[in-house]
Amino acid sequence: MMWFKSRKKKKDITVDPALTVSDKLRYKVANLQGVGARQRQEDSFTLMNALDEAQYDEYGLMFAVCDGMGGMKDGKLASETAIASFRRFFSEMDRRGRIAEQLKQSVFTASEEVENLLEGEGGSTVVVGIIYHEQLYFASVGDSFFYLKRDGKLYRLNTEHNVCHERYLENIRDGVFDPLECRNDPEASALSQFLGMNGLTKVDCSVRPMQLRKGDVLLACSDGVGGVLSESEIFNALCYESGEQACRELEQRLIEHSKPNQDNYTALLVQCQ
Repeated sequence: MMWFKSRKKKKDITVDPALTVSDKLRYKVANLQGVGARQRQEDSFTLMNALDEAQYDEYGLMFAVCDGMGGMKDGKLASETAIASFRRFFSEMDRRGRIAEQLKQSVFTASEEVENLLEGEGGSTVVVGIIYHEQLYFASVGDSFFYLKRDGKLYRLNTEHNVCHERYLENIRDGVFDPLECRNDPEASALSQFLGMNGLTKVDCSVRPMQLRKGDVLLACSDGVGGVLSESEIFNALCYESGEQACRELEQRLIEHSKPNQDNYTALLVQCQ
């Protein structure tokens, strides 16, 4: 994971209002969703204030992808419940307070709501991001993906919570640095953390906001996208000028892979202009 140092604002400098307006970032969003080879769609997503410049200038923009766990009770209900929780949080968020801390707490709140509703028998992953005053805050739980394309490179911003990753970290602490040992485990892909579990303890989140730049492209997606496509395929798709074209390219690549067990797939794309 790569971290970027936030840019400090200069004080006591008079700026031409016209330049301030023209230099503001503007955002274009696009989305992709499909059932894949599954019988029904259990992913859910949301975009808030994404189409209204006045709204995202004043209140910020939020996006979230939740992937309901099909092997548990009612994955669709779990993902929808989590999305509803994040929408309430964003509407009530204290924008003068510590947004990163509030966002992290909102993940635990959403997890509790899913757990209470499904009695610990249902679950969902999440990638949720907030853009406020051109700064990015994000949090994730599970095995969904969050990417940043910047300056001709693709960065994975979040960490997966699965058995493979947990055991790899344990092996590193024990002086074993071979990742193949973990990947060959038949339970490697099993989630170690997810919304709705009894005793969620780990949330991957930004401690400091990341200053966004013109030309940045953000991609939040379920593992039906990130777990199937290579990073080069994702990078090439994000190079398209249009977000809609990028999403069509992602879907075309998924179709070409023709996985017989293709999971539901969902992606949200935000272009900074």
